[in-house]
Amino acid sequence: METRELRYFVAVAEELHFGRAAERLGIAQPPLSRTIAQLEHRLGVELLTRTSRKVALTGAGTTLLAEATAILGAVAAAERRTRNAATDRPSLVLAAKAGGSSEVLAKLLDAYAAEPGAVEVELLLCESNTHVPLLDGRADVALLHEPYDPTDGLDVEVLRTEAQVAVMPSTHRLAGASRLRMAEVSGLADGVRWPRPDGTYPDGPGIEVRNLTQLFQMIELGRAVAAMSEGVATGRAEGLVAIPIVDAPRVTTVLAWPPHSRSRALADLVGVATGVS
Repeated sequence: METRELRYFVAVAEELHFGRAAERLGIAQPPLSRTIAQLEHRLGVELLTRTSRKVALTGAGTTLLAEATAILGAVAAAERRTRNAATDRPSLVLAAKAGGSSEVLAKLLDAYAAEPGAVEVELLLCESNTHVPLLDGRADVALLHEPYDPTDGLDVEVLRTEAQVAVMPSTHRLAGASRLRMAEVSGLADGVRWPRPDGTYPDGPGIEVRNLTQLFQMIELGRAVAAMSEGVATGRAEGLVAIPIVDAPRVTTVLAWPPHSRSRALADLVGVATGVS
């Protein structure tokens, strides 16, 4: 398989629409369709089911999407790191969710900047509902939050583990509770729904939000109640309360990176991270 074929397939698999995928790739639709058909013929499997109304991934297609994403990520990472190694000013790209773990991130960056030989650290801030781009080569290292961010296949260094709390206006009917359970929070009509990676929202009660800025604004307006880690909740505005959720899974903030990385700068950053909490 060629990387071009994999790029074409990933575009179709993510868009689930040949027209949008062709536009995203900057090519005409007929050669895109031919390339996918040739790829299926060579592999001897059906990757996509096509009808006049929709395109869907088969089981084989789902597997290839995961594998192709990892392969293209490794290629992109190799290209970027090779160019980076040839420059006089090497750097690291650190990805993080916008608005999440700001205190830990600030401590980590300050501690690393004070180290002899520290390189420039570029920040790549991502939306709360998206996967942090370690596998596609855009980042060298990331701040992730288990169990909500997948860390399978990555090396990790644990930075902090926190309980979860429910954040709501002080005027909410549950604001006087000393503790809550997840069932009480998730069953609220003013709960929160986050989008799936494809941008669609799951069915059910609750308001639709895309990032922490929207979330806190909706909570302040009395339109939402949300579960989050204690660290994120510390940035709440006046008039909001945070109530412990006794049966919610604890949130572990980790520094994560691809296991094949051989970057000395990354190794130094990880070494600094062991002393940050």
